[in-house]
Amino acid sequence: MSPLPEAEALLLRLEWTVIRRLDGLLHGDYRSLFRGPGLDLADLREYQSHDDVRHIDWNVTARLQTPHVRIYNEDRDLTAWFLLDLSASLDFGMRVRKQVISAEFTGVIARLLSRHGNRVGALCYGSRVDTVVPARTGRRHVLHLLQTVLARPRGPTAPTALAGLLEHAAGIAARRSLIFVVSDFISAPGWETVLGRLAQHHEVIAVRLSDPLEHALPELGMLLLEDAESGEQLFVDTHDKGFRKRFATLVEQREAALRSAFARAGVDALELSTEGGLIDALLRFADLRRMRQPGARGMPAHLAAAPAQGRPA
Repeated sequence: MSPLPEAEALLLRLEWTVIRRLDGLLHGDYRSLFRGPGLDLADLREYQSHDDVRHIDWNVTARLQTPHVRIYNEDRDLTAWFLLDLSASLDFGMRVRKQVISAEFTGVIARLLSRHGNRVGALCYGSRVDTVVPARTGRRHVLHLLQTVLARPRGPTAPTALAGLLEHAAGIAARRSLIFVVSDFISAPGWETVLGRLAQHHEVIAVRLSDPLEHALPELGMLLLEDAESGEQLFVDTHDKGFRKRFATLVEQREAALRSAFARAGVDALELSTEGGLIDALLRFADLRRMRQPGARGMPAHLAAAPAQGRPA
């Protein structure tokens, strides 16, 4: 199947405007941004002063009465999965739709990974997981992935339940993989626990998409707001200071709840705004990951509280 013109045009634009610049700017930070290789137990040996205490095998240590550490072989081949939330709430944006940002991010990271010989695949979620793109490598495969996303028909609106997407991914990703959960995380509760279980077996990065209007309402008088997934409509008066204050309080509570959920699950969070730039966001995110101690699983709380938002490129 020949790629759609818009898929070819999008990837070509990303290769010229984003991927080339990232290849030149990341240099040695490539491994900081794209960790997640599989680890196979190779041997055991006595503990030495420079060893990571987290690699101590306490059962062997107890039997031999001498500290022993596990030695691993690192699997250099990386498999990455994009869990793409394409529900109705992503068809929103003041200037650019969140779904467009999702496609651009997926195209950039998939191409960067495939250029290094790694395999990429995707699960697409509307009201359920309805499309699976198997993990393969190469530019042609990235084009196929983008075509699948761009040509995907809009499904029926329904409340999002990210838990189903995460559980489906756990069944497909058999070996340790790098998993990007690309969503606005506007979902029914329950996904937080599943995300934590997924992060126990894979390197998981939560890529959260947002729009400025979701954080602050401008004073535009009476507005008719509609829930994209339930269809519920509501008239609100944005001139009402009390209403704007209640809205701001709810936003703060939601932001705190999301940061807490990501921290408890032990996953890093990359924030992408419809007003931000991919290059700045990814470079800042790479810096935050490099600041962490090697082998650490979750982002420290003080870093998790600082979203990796980029300035306009």
